[in-house]
Amino acid sequence: MSELLIKGAEIVVTMDDDRRELAGADVLIRDGAIVDVGLGLDTTGEVMDASGCVVTPGLVNTHHHLFQTLTRAVPAAQDAALFGWLQTLYPIWSQLGPEHLFTSTQIGLAELALSGCTMTSDHLYLFPNGGRLDDTIHAATEVGLRFHATRGSMSIGESKGGLPPDALVEDEAAILEDCIRVVDAYHDGSANALTRVALAPCSPFSVSRDLMRETALLARDKGVMLHTHLAENDEDIAYSLEHFGCRPGQYAEDLGWIGDDVWHAHCVKLDETEIDLFAHTRTGVAHCPCSNCRLGSGIAPIIEMRAAGVPVGLGVDGSASNDAGNLIAEARQAMLLQRVAHGGDAFSAREALELATRGGAQVLGRGNDCGQLSTGFRADIAIWDVTGIDSAGSWDPAALVLAGPSKVRDLIVEGRHIVRDGRVASFDLDATVERQNEMVRQLMA
Repeated sequence: MSELLIKGAEIVVTMDDDRRELAGADVLIRDGAIVDVGLGLDTTGEVMDASGCVVTPGLVNTHHHLFQTLTRAVPAAQDAALFGWLQTLYPIWSQLGPEHLFTSTQIGLAELALSGCTMTSDHLYLFPNGGRLDDTIHAATEVGLRFHATRGSMSIGESKGGLPPDALVEDEAAILEDCIRVVDAYHDGSANALTRVALAPCSPFSVSRDLMRETALLARDKGVMLHTHLAENDEDIAYSLEHFGCRPGQYAEDLGWIGDDVWHAHCVKLDETEIDLFAHTRTGVAHCPCSNCRLGSGIAPIIEMRAAGVPVGLGVDGSASNDAGNLIAEARQAMLLQRVAHGGDAFSAREALELATRGGAQVLGRGNDCGQLSTGFRADIAIWDVTGIDSAGSWDPAALVLAGPSKVRDLIVEGRHIVRDGRVASFDLDATVERQNEMVRQLMA
């Protein structure tokens, strides 16, 4: 039996059902789970001093493309909208292989960890040169974050009216066969799972309706979740109307892509009818505000979604469209955009933090074991030092997205230290950064 006591925090922001915030409180962890949150707790195990710190649940990232940490700020893609951006990057991504996938995953996960993230999904939808989903799962195991790997796919290339080049698409029968393989090999449905697998055809403009339908049937047979991009921008809506004769919400409903086992990325252009559909079916949304700004896609109707009852979490999206992977910064951007759209009192700092914690856990199907600091929940915890310049002068240290650090002091996943004293503790980050930069030099050449 192992115990860890996080002692004497300035504020513990529990994000529990009562949204309690406890001054001077402690968090007691035993064997990877939270056993108590309160004042004056004691232990015979390790004690971590949290004075001068805000303690929150670990943040949850619901949408990423970790391989894209290899293609940040590519000049020809810097000023393009979604479709042109993709067409610029596809030829570069076609050069990737297993080592690229492994290394970029570790870099992306480390960046997330330093920004307070304890659980992330990853949408990998291309597998050139022998790359497999396994490469990212093995990388995540070394880093130690809770990892929801999604087996993405593209099957409709340019010659058949799709967007990706033919060299990057796969045969649909082979896609479904590999989906079965990775679910059987890696998916863990238990409450304390560190690795889960979901199935994730890339988008309506890169896969067939048949593959979408067959993937949904397979996922439900296997008991795993479903993920894709939907209604990201005006081009996306136009493509759906032209090729399918309906809006994206109707497309998703017709193919079985709604329900509490489904979450869609972006959803910037959902209309009122689609929001109502998602609300009454409990279909989740991964909100990616920085990427939506970077690609000029628009401001997603998050306030309207939440008011209707749509489950919403945050996603940093890929590092080629963000071009960062800082989740606490993403929460701040989410707050600011809703205020731009609806007024200065429209979206509070606490609402933004809720989106980044229990909101994301709910979207990923982990609302009963992650996303809050409560007895019985997993010990996924972010510790933020608010004694530095970022918070100097703040009257409300718990309002982290208004005035607070952009990196954690410590990060704990399943009771284990992933970040300690501001440095990644689980693997050699410096050596991995050097290796990734060399890979980028080779890709540029």
